Amino acid sequence: MKVKVGIIGGSGYTGIELLRILHQHPNAEVHAITSRALEGKKISEVFPNMHGISELTYLLPDDKTLFNCDIVFFATPHGVAMNNAALFLEKNIKVVDLGADFRINDASVWSDWYKMEHTQESLLKEAVYGQPEIRREAIKEARLVANPGCYPTAVLLALKPLLQNKLIETSNIIADCKSGTSGAGRIANQATLFCEVTESFKPYGVSGHRHFPEIKQELESISGSPIGLTFTPHLLPMSRGIEATIYVDLIDSQVDILAYFENAYENEEFVKILPEGVYPETRSVKSSNYCQISVQYVEHSNKLVIMSVIDNLGKGAAGQAIQNMNLMFGLSEQEGLKEIGLLP
Repeated sequence: MKVKVGIIGGSGYTGIELLRILHQHPNAEVHAITSRALEGKKISEVFPNMHGISELTYLLPDDKTLFNCDIVFFATPHGVAMNNAALFLEKNIKVVDLGADFRINDASVWSDWYKMEHTQESLLKEAVYGQPEIRREAIKEARLVANPGCYPTAVLLALKPLLQNKLIETSNIIADCKSGTSGAGRIANQATLFCEVTESFKPYGVSGHRHFPEIKQELESISGSPIGLTFTPHLLPMSRGIEATIYVDLIDSQVDILAYFENAYENEEFVKILPEGVYPETRSVKSSNYCQISVQYVEHSNKLVIMSVIDNLGKGAAGQAIQNMNLMFGLSEQEGLKEIGLLP
């Protein structure tokens, strides 16, 4: 028996990535997909890569076909999942929100960053933060999962071994991160037009990005103590991928840091630790659910540099959401997700 999946918000990059991966999943099938703007259109009319592969037609988000699903993914702007998740949970349909509605534990902090009232504090308390390499056992028992943001995924995986083993100073962590333009979504926006992005490279959200409180919250959860964090995102002239370069101060520079990373992730399929002196590239994980991490101690500055790459639509969104689904339904965690990064 296959898991019946509903995708709410299937017109964007994350929605089509969910559909693409799930089509290859041996134990899941997409039962319904929605879009207000595209109601009645076939998916293949909007995304030609699905021609001859999927005959699904876009439904409205309130179509009762969704109630026949076992799980629904919300690939929607913030505020949508928050106000609709309960409709599915009441019918014993599990929910994974790929938006931000349930990522931040404190409703008032969420409201400050997202500029709207959080209306579902009880669900906020129930939701499990969906980072499998950190919250695996809780995800298995969850009926509501908050899929992590793309930048947080790259940063948290890079810092987990260091924080868990108390290897670094936590007062001044610097996360210098870069993303492809698909992270901004599929809606037309002057800032992400080809002529605005190509042959250029720029920071944004320097005074405060919405992923900042999410990263800080989860780092402090791992560490068990307050964290001083500087997080600066940048926009790269490429379609997909995230690279995070993180600078920290070691407590003991003689420690074999690479061994800690290798031990931490030796049983994790989707996190690969690179050998000393080999640095990760976004193209190595493109279109995959993998994260590659490298570490380098810089002797003259006593800085440890951690480099982490993911595909923002894969491990940073749809791939990780399906990894969470697998855990929630007792499936093999790797099911449907073993695609290797595309080269060139």
